[in-house]
Amino acid sequence: MRHRLPTSHQDASRRGWQYRMHVDAPLLFALIGVSILGLMVLYSAGGEDMDLIRRQLTRLGIAFVGMFAVAQITPMVLQRLTPWVFVIGIMLLLAVLVMGEVSGGAQRWLNLYIVRFQPSEMMKLAVPMMVAWYLADVRLPPNRYQLLGGGVIIAVPVLMIAKQPDLGTSLLIASSGFFVLFLAGLQWRLLGFLTALAAATTPLLWHFMHDYQRVRVMTFLNPEKEPLGAGYHIIQSKIAIGSGGLFGKGWLNGTQSQLDFLPERSTDFIFAVLGEEFGLIGILLLFAFYIFIVIRSVLIAIQAQDTFTRLLAGSLALTFFVYIIVNTGMVTGLLPVVGLPLPMISYGGTSIVTLLAGFGILMSIHTHRKLLPT
Repeated sequence: MRHRLPTSHQDASRRGWQYRMHVDAPLLFALIGVSILGLMVLYSAGGEDMDLIRRQLTRLGIAFVGMFAVAQITPMVLQRLTPWVFVIGIMLLLAVLVMGEVSGGAQRWLNLYIVRFQPSEMMKLAVPMMVAWYLADVRLPPNRYQLLGGGVIIAVPVLMIAKQPDLGTSLLIASSGFFVLFLAGLQWRLLGFLTALAAATTPLLWHFMHDYQRVRVMTFLNPEKEPLGAGYHIIQSKIAIGSGGLFGKGWLNGTQSQLDFLPERSTDFIFAVLGEEFGLIGILLLFAFYIFIVIRSVLIAIQAQDTFTRLLAGSLALTFFVYIIVNTGMVTGLLPVVGLPLPMISYGGTSIVTLLAGFGILMSIHTHRKLLPT
């Protein structure tokens, strides 16, 4: 007798409430845990400003609602929508280059009067989705021409975002697209060649960098050269983290942050506030949440049932990991400062919405799977 695959409704009824709501409970609770910790650190970093916390709570609420909404969309529909999302994203990036708002010396914002946002944030999802869509129906590992096509898909938005200029976001988006190619079966020999090529073109990249980007690289190499200038951020950040010791100075008791020695303490350098006030124990707690989220996301990718969802989920998991490494690396002086926020901790709006939309995609992939017949 031939077995029939259960319908999505039958799947949900057999597997519990989280599948009926298309929410992955372990991932959801971990994200809520990081958000609560983030609000505590932000309250201290923001000078106990309740208005700041209310704005962040509003943004988190919008982001979680968006995550839930995205999780209801089936992976099949996401795959069909992918080319349209990518094309719309490219058009918005073009609009930014033509008529985008300039803020802080960079032209990254698009004001549609109803809403003001950064289209580059949208491409954090659109690029890995598009590369996964492009490779979904090809025989893996992809050949050199298919890899070249995937490279073009990545390069177009990355170069447009680097033009704004926004080197941090462009590198993150390039990584998200590269992870799709890597998971599709990129040969190690080719990977070695690309690494050597990137190293060889470093002088060319230096030529096209803006002055402030060159300063950041030189500051990374020797922050003590300008202790009251370009190196001030990194030096104060390392002092704050180091002074926290094992258990920290206590919530709201960080001298570097409370006495305004630490710049950008609510955004890019909020990790230093966490280290000073909660010490190594607090840092390990945050990393425990992050590691759990990454492992859970990787498991979802492993359990995905088709090429598109497997490549996309894997890329989203690895990109989140890069987010963590880049921010903590730059705050501790191990990487150059590139202006990426600490996920779910730093104050911000668009980045949180984009990040949780990505987790909504992961939840959709996981909860819309078909059960095998028993």
